[in-house]
Amino acid sequence: MSVRIIIVRHVPKEKAQDLKPLLLQMRSLANAQTGYISGETLVNYDDPSEHLVISTWKTLADWNTWLDDPQRRKLQSKVDEITGSETMYSVYYNG
Repeated sequence: MSVRIIIVRHVPKEKAQDLKPLLLQMRSLANAQTGYISGETLVNYDDPSEHLVISTWKTLADWNTWLDDPQRRKLQSKVDEITGSETMYSVYYNG
């Protein structure tokens, strides 16, 4: 069963450009992972500091493997350092 991961980040306006290369690198690495289907990044119209990513994976196990990947964790640590807050993840499936 496929899963969708909702990822929420709060990005201060002055930090958005610093973050972009890291997120592109993370997306590129995700594309090469087993089970990765797609990803989309959206910015909240009313609150441009809120960035939402919808990531689709074939299985929860595939997502969890990526979540624990050392390269991803290293990049994620840099992302959280830039944003000054922890990235939030939620997992959804078709019930």
